[in-house]
Amino acid sequence: MGLIEKIFEGLLWRSRYVVLFAVVASMAAAIAIFYMATVDVVYLVSHILHYADPELTSEARKLLHDDTITHVVEVVDGYLLGTVMLIFSLGMYELFISDIDEAQNSKASSAILVVHSLDDLKQRLAKVIIMIMIVTIFELALKLKVGGA
Repeated sequence: MGLIEKIFEGLLWRSRYVVLFAVVASMAAAIAIFYMATVDVVYLVSHILHYADPELTSEARKLLHDDTITHVVEVVDGYLLGTVMLIFSLGMYELFISDIDEAQNSKASSAILVVHSLDDLKQRLAKVIIMIMIVTIFELALKLKVGGA
C-alpha cells in the first residue's frame, strides 16, 4: 500500500500545475485589458485636441468635456481591472506553483505582488475590486440625467 499511496500523493501534488492555465490566461487577459485601455487613451487624446478649436460652440465644448470625463473614468476602470487580473495571476502562481524569486529579492517590487496565503490574495483583490466599484458608481453618476419637475 505504501507504493500506491506514494504514487497517488505524487500525482495529487503535481496536479497543482493545472493552475498554470489560470495563471497564463489571467496574465493574457491583463495584458489585453491594459492594451485596450491604452488604445482608449490614445483615442481620447486625439479627441481632446479639438477642445481648443475656436469654431467649437459652447454646447459642443461642454459635450466634449462631459464625454472626455466619462472616457477617463472608463479608462481608469480598465486599468484597475487589468490590475486585478495581474494580481490574481501572480498570486495564483505564488500560492500554487512557486515563489517569484525576482519579486521577493527586488527593492522595486511592490508588496502587493507578493502573496503569502489565499486570504492575502483575496484581501488584495478585494481592495482593487472596491476601487473598481467606486469608479463604476462615479461613471454611472456622470451619465445620470437629472430632470426638472
